[in-house]
Amino acid sequence: MNPKDLPAGAAIPADHDWVARAQALTPILDAAAPRIDAAKGLPPDVQDAIFDARMFRMLLPRAYGGAELDLPTFFEVVYAIARGDASAGWTVAQSNACAMSAAYMAPQAAAEVFCNPRAVLAWGFPQGPCRMTPVDGGWRVTGTWGFGSGSRHSTWLGGHCQVTDAAGAPLRKADGAPVERTALFPRAAVTIVDNAWSVLGLRGTGSDTYAVGDMFVPAEHTVVPRGVGQDLQLNRDGRVDVETERRETGPLYRFSPTAAYQAGFSAVALGIARAMLDSFIKLAGEKTPSGQGVMLRDSAVIQTRVAVSEARIASMRAWLLQSLRQSWDGCVATGAHAYEHRMTMRLASTYAIGEAARVVEDAYADAGATAIFDSHPFERRLRDMHAVTQQVQSRPMHLETAGQHFLGLKPGTRFL
Repeated sequence: MNPKDLPAGAAIPADHDWVARAQALTPILDAAAPRIDAAKGLPPDVQDAIFDARMFRMLLPRAYGGAELDLPTFFEVVYAIARGDASAGWTVAQSNACAMSAAYMAPQAAAEVFCNPRAVLAWGFPQGPCRMTPVDGGWRVTGTWGFGSGSRHSTWLGGHCQVTDAAGAPLRKADGAPVERTALFPRAAVTIVDNAWSVLGLRGTGSDTYAVGDMFVPAEHTVVPRGVGQDLQLNRDGRVDVETERRETGPLYRFSPTAAYQAGFSAVALGIARAMLDSFIKLAGEKTPSGQGVMLRDSAVIQTRVAVSEARIASMRAWLLQSLRQSWDGCVATGAHAYEHRMTMRLASTYAIGEAARVVEDAYADAGATAIFDSHPFERRLRDMHAVTQQVQSRPMHLETAGQHFLGLKPGTRFL
């Protein structure tokens, strides 16, 4: 399919409509959340609702039927979705960051991957050596990847690989770091290694492990990795390219997927916290704990705790939106995502996840024995929140990175 052949119905709505559309999904996802959790994936009717709202196309270039949303709007959309169900919010955030790859692909190849209205690209982390070796017309790819969130409803999967020479020897850059590239292949062509996905939380992400062995991948179906610090890449001839593969000029594609992960996954955490606190506030007006004689809402301890939780959510959401808007406006003005803005986003997103976890833990504790039953959402949201805190975006080392920066030291930039 050529981008110009997209149906007339693929017109891009105004940005504010995306948030309203996501908010309309919130109660639908909330009602479906127990089924999503039990199925360990998004049921077909939930997929249909998300596809109909075009939520997997927010960060896709307009040339392929996407919206190219700004990151503050993307954050608000994911926040609304996660208030309904954390796994839905997580997979939407993850796949949108993956869709930014289209900006680095030749138009015909990007159209092949993304112009299907139900196209979803997902990928995970390498599980052991993952290699791609140059051959005529492309690469031979072998590897296994885990935590492929959203892989069960995806149409394409990606594999981050270390590049080798024709003899299979890994290539390295001048600083000794490996040369990397990401291969894209149809989901139907991979082997699902482990589809049990038996985990504590975020069960509905269906984050399976998948593998390919000596698969030929055309050159046009590979992309340069877009982590920060990877603007300089070696091409297949060993020469250094400086963003020569970026074909889209919009400000969104001056950001790395790392920035989208920061915005999206912190939005998931805050969405869980908001939903958990809302559920607790409702319970506080109904429950009188055994032996106390007054409802939860009449307790001074509960009143104080709710106030603190509201402050945590509101302050973290405001700080994240402020940092995202500063980053976006600066990028529009200068054509680059400034280092200072990257550092602020890194700190705000990591810290927000931690504060969201405190809100969830307090609400769970204050709900008492009610919280342990499957018939209430407390235990599921606690599990989901703690799964979020185990993911790379919430690692305490990011606080160390920010601290090094503020102390005048030189931090690593991989996760900025």
